[in-house]
This record gives sequence, structure tokens and C-alpha cells, in this order.
Amino acid sequence: MDKALLQGDDRKTWGTTVFVKELKKVSYMAAPMVAVSVSQYLLQVISLMIVGHVGELALSGVAIATSFTNVTGFSLLFGMAGALETLGGQAYGAEQYQKLGTYTYCSILSLITICLPVSLFWIFMDEFLIFMGQDPQISHVASIYSIWLIPALFADAILQSLVRYFQSQSQMLPLFLSSCATICFHVPLCWVLVHKTNLGYVGAALAITLALWFNVIVLGFYMRWSASCESTRTVIVGDVFASIKEFLSFALPSAVMCCLEWWSFELLVLLSGLLPDSELETSVLSICLSTTSLHYFVPYGVGAAASTRVSNELGAGNPHSARVAVNVVMLLGIFEAMTVSITLFSCRYAFGYLYSNEQEVIDYVGEMIPLISLSVIIDSLLAVISGVARGTGWQHIGAYVNLGAYYLVGIPVAALLCFSLHLRGKGLWIGILTGSSLQLVSLALVTGFTNWQKQASKAQERIFEEKFSNGLLA
Repeated sequence: MDKALLQGDDRKTWGTTVFVKELKKVSYMAAPMVAVSVSQYLLQVISLMIVGHVGELALSGVAIATSFTNVTGFSLLFGMAGALETLGGQAYGAEQYQKLGTYTYCSILSLITICLPVSLFWIFMDEFLIFMGQDPQISHVASIYSIWLIPALFADAILQSLVRYFQSQSQMLPLFLSSCATICFHVPLCWVLVHKTNLGYVGAALAITLALWFNVIVLGFYMRWSASCESTRTVIVGDVFASIKEFLSFALPSAVMCCLEWWSFELLVLLSGLLPDSELETSVLSICLSTTSLHYFVPYGVGAAASTRVSNELGAGNPHSARVAVNVVMLLGIFEAMTVSITLFSCRYAFGYLYSNEQEVIDYVGEMIPLISLSVIIDSLLAVISGVARGTGWQHIGAYVNLGAYYLVGIPVAALLCFSLHLRGKGLWIGILTGSSLQLVSLALVTGFTNWQKQASKAQERIFEEKFSNGLLA
């Protein structure tokens, strides 16, 4: 059976023509995905900037609400949608186009279901924040803002699924155009709702909600009426509900894989608040995190391309082509990482001026830049290799790796270096860097020793499972 399924594969793993062709495919996908990711990130950043002109209380409340809703809701949806990169990408590669539509509806239904308990938690956010020692006034503002974000949570459940739907087919243009249109729609709307109505900071949450639903509607219309989506459109039938169990088997470990890494960086900021000079430490650490977060969107785009190319080739039964894709994206990731890291290190003495006029902050940021430069390299390679993991279906492995790397090694080492050895913010960053390095080495070993022919066989068996059971394929 394996030979029949895999017989069409091109055995030339390395060759100039093959390499250049694959590089073009990856680049075509990666650049728009960077724009898509940045646009989603900017929705919250722009809202925060506009709210900042309302008042200090509003800014503090919205900032806490933004962090809290990201950790407890949006990160969960983002992680779970990663299952569609595996199942949808492999189904499309295997030319089982209706299954891509089925898996997309599975994703939407599953993510919307998760939104229900998350929404309930957000409603009582103020009580939780007060219990955790936050100021009651700030907690009240954060709670109101989060409640107004609940419709945005449901929109994001659909949006994350639609993004993976188009990504699995390498349809980048609708994603790019809808994301740009959403930002253009959001900026003036947010300003008007915050400053020209009586809504105040609540207007920012409403603007995010309307912007996300706008994006969903645009992509939904394209999916419904575009000829390019005709083969993958389907209706909600019994197959959708029957496939939910299979979807969740990838979605839950994918969410764990994503959230464990995401939450570890949030925990880093909380730990910095326990230091003696907490204002300086938290400010510098926030600058470092903002820098690495903004940079992360570039390698994430490459990782998204890696996920699609690997899943498509495995689904098509082309293990050697999948390996070529892995080699290309890793080289591209290394090139991007070295370019950014060297540039950042060269500007280390001036970089702090982008964020502050305080000499103490500028000097401290300069001391942290060598560590940030190293983080850039590791994060870039991690983003790419995590994309390979999603495309192959290794979410369960990634979940265990992230648990061990960050919570058994990274966070404890960070706390030890910071508080016991008095390395302050540097200690925290070295600790999390240790966890990231361990994560990278672990996933690199898994990738390096992978039997790609076996992975292609598993992908084909997964996609054609129903046909095998009915005896339609030998």
C-alpha cells in the first residue's frame, strides 16, 4: 500500500532547480502570513494606544484586560486552530478537498464551544483580579473591557479557522487583502468610538469586535463565492460531527503546546514585578519582550509556510519533497535570524532610545541586547521548526517538550538566577532562554531523526481512513 501511495514522489532531495522552486513557494506564502499576523497583533496595540489618551486608569485597566484575555482566551483559540494546519493541510495535499471543508467546520464548532466557558470566566474577571491582589478600580475597568470583548472571542474562533483554511490551500491573497482592509477599518472606527462617543475605553473593545467580525465576513464571502474555493466548500453534515473527535486529538495538544510557551513569557513579567527596583526591571523586560514579540511575526510567517508545505507534501505522499521543504525553511530561518540578530547587536547602544529617554533604561537595555540577539536566533529557528511540527502532526510531542523545557527547566532556572544569584532581569531572561534552547534542541532532534516516508504513510492512512475501512483502496 505504501509503495502505491508514495510512488509519485520525486527522489531528488537536493538540486538547484528543486531548491529554488521550493524557496519560491515558501516565500510566496511566508510574506503575506507575516502581514496577516502583524495586522491581528496591531488591532490590540492600536486600541491600547488610542485608549492611552483617555486616562491612566483606562490605560491600566485595558492593558491588564488585554494581557488577561490573551492568556485565557485568544491564545487557546490560536493553539487549537493549529490542528487544522495538520489535518487540513494533509487533506488538501491528498486532494481530498471536501475533507478540508469538513475539518474547517470541525474547527469552528470546537473553538466556539471552548468560547462558552472562557466567556463565563471573563464575566467574573474583576473578582479574580481582586483576589489576585489587583487594584479594585483597575480590576473593574478590566472586567468591563473584557465583557465587551466576548463577541470578539467568538469572531476569533471563526477567524482562526478560516485563516488555516486558506493557508492550507496556499491562498494567501484573500488573507492579505482582508487583513489590510481590517486594519484600515479598525483605526478610524476605534478613534471615533473612543473619542467621539460616550463609550470611552469600551469603544476600543467594541472596535476590536467589529473589526474581527468584519474580517470574518470578508473571508466568509470569499469562501462562499470564489471559484478557487469551490472544491473545498462543503455543508455541515454528519461527517463534521464524526470528525470532531479526530480534530480534538490534535487540537488539545496543539493548544497545550502553544499556551505553555505563551504563558511562560507572561510569568516572566510577573516575576520581574517582585524585584526590588520593579519599575525599572519591568520596564526593561517589557521592552525586551516587545522587541522579540514584534520580530517573532517574521519567522512565524516562515513557520506557517513550513507547516503548509510539509502537510501538503505528506498528504500527497511525497516524503522527499516534504524533507526538501524542511531543509529550505530551516535555511531561510537561519538567514533571517542571523540578519536580524547581527543588526540588533550592532545597534545595541542606541536601541534603547526607541523606547525611552531615561539613561538608566537605555543603558540597561544595551546590557540586555546580547541576550535578546541570542533570543532572536533561537526564536526564529523555533518558529520554523514548530511549523514543521504542526504540519507533521507532532503537537503531542511539542506539548511534552514545552512542559519540560519551560516549566521544569526554564522558569526554575530563571527564578534561581534572578532571586538567588541576584542577576535580576538578566537572570530571568537567561532562564527563559535556557528553556527555549532546550525546546529547540528537542524538536530539532525529533525532526532530524524523522522517517519522512513513514510520516507520509501515516498522513495518507489518516486522510483515507474511511475509504480504507470501506475497502475502496487496497
